[in-house]
Amino acid sequence: MNIQAIAVGRLKPGIERDHAARYFDRSVALGRSQGLPVLDLVELPESRARRANDRHAEEGGAILAKVPNEAAVIVFDERGRADLASESIAARIGRWRDEGRSTLAMVIGGPDGLHDSVRSRADLILAFGAATLPHGLVRVLVFEQMYRTLTILAGHPYHRGEA
Repeated sequence: MNIQAIAVGRLKPGIERDHAARYFDRSVALGRSQGLPVLDLVELPESRARRANDRHAEEGGAILAKVPNEAAVIVFDERGRADLASESIAARIGRWRDEGRSTLAMVIGGPDGLHDSVRSRADLILAFGAATLPHGLVRVLVFEQMYRTLTILAGHPYHRGEA
């Protein structure tokens, strides 16, 4: 199973980009040992359309064009589930891997959120709570959870969840 992180926008130099890169690089190294050999970051440009609905549609189309048909898709959206523990997320990703899903696409939308077509394509919609968070911080959190998932699947001591 390959992992794609699909994000609208680019991170500017600074602490968020540094932290995101750190967790992404850790995930690349650990992923190979867990049957998740390829991690790819796809950064899409933000839409320049004037109306929010047009930006949603344009960005949504660009996101869906990057998602393979057979991919498992996790979308990060403030209206998603905030009640899943990291162990449950890891178990679901492990199950998709074991079922032979070729790709896991982890999607982070633009500043205006995600188009309904992207949310309807998702196998799982997750939130980091009810608060609206800056996209740079969400990217750090997504990459940290990606790394945490890989450590859980590997039995690595990084994750200190329920024993």
